[in-house]
Amino acid sequence: MAIDVYGLGRVVGEQGVLPQRAKKLDPSLPLRDGELLVDVESLNIDAASFKQLKDAAGGESAKIIEQIRAIVLERGKMQNPVTGSGGMLIGRVKAISPNHPAAQTLKVGDRLATLVSLTLTPLVIDEVRGLKPEIDRVDIRGHAILFASGIYAKLPDDLPDTLSLAALDVAGAPALVARYVKPGMNVVMLGAGKSGTLCLALARELMKGQGSLIALDISARALETLKSHGLADHVVAVDATKGVEVMNAVSQATGGKLADLVVNCASVANTEMGSILSVRDGGTVIFFSMATSFTTAALGAEGVGKDVQMIVGNGYVPNHATLTLDLLRRNQSVRKLFEEKYV
Repeated sequence: MAIDVYGLGRVVGEQGVLPQRAKKLDPSLPLRDGELLVDVESLNIDAASFKQLKDAAGGESAKIIEQIRAIVLERGKMQNPVTGSGGMLIGRVKAISPNHPAAQTLKVGDRLATLVSLTLTPLVIDEVRGLKPEIDRVDIRGHAILFASGIYAKLPDDLPDTLSLAALDVAGAPALVARYVKPGMNVVMLGAGKSGTLCLALARELMKGQGSLIALDISARALETLKSHGLADHVVAVDATKGVEVMNAVSQATGGKLADLVVNCASVANTEMGSILSVRDGGTVIFFSMATSFTTAALGAEGVGKDVQMIVGNGYVPNHATLTLDLLRRNQSVRKLFEEKYV
């Protein structure tokens, strides 16, 4: 009998539905054929989800934890019902089925980070050991199950776990941006968080001193940090939800040309039009924010008569983990920034 590659058998009460879309997953043991069991140490909640949880809890750590526990208990996975997003985890291999694709390359005790979303990962939280709201992380004791299709990265020996996790959480962003950045471009980064920082760092390398990097964020402090590390040529503090203001800021920074490429890494909703209005006709917008409404983006571009290529960043690009960790290894300035802010 073929193994359950996508984990359809873990979906509760919805036949034929994939785990990510399912309302509830079954995270119970024992392990099934083709699966991998992970002792979970930490959950890295995605930025949009954590912000929503934090706002709903009024910033109170105990209430944030209570919400996370309730979601996982109800759904058998960490999928924020408001944002629809999850995050990733770090842990240690506890058991692996002989028919799992990694049965010959992983061994019990190996430490790894999952590169698939918590929205499709069966999860049990036995104990919450601590919350680190400044880096969107919750330390737990529990278990998770990876299906045969689930991608992961073994944690490297030469980088601290916390540094690796912070980077791997958003590894798909710089890897996809690398496909579109060219020397001479005007590149706009909307959002000065982890993904925006890594995208700027890689774009800086690929542009080879030709073109302009423009970073926008509501936090002047975050922008100044980027500029001090040489990651942006222009920084503008602006509310990304105010589309016309964003467009005007980009127009001023580019001498009226607007952007060739806009990368949206903002962690708040209603930033679609700022991205679309800021790109030139025929340009490209990459949406990495999990707060993005793709209906708003599609209809909004139509509504303003903008000819724009819109790309959905799905978080996976072949070799994205290696590319991102290598970026930290060779770029000491970015590594220092990550160690200061996210570790």
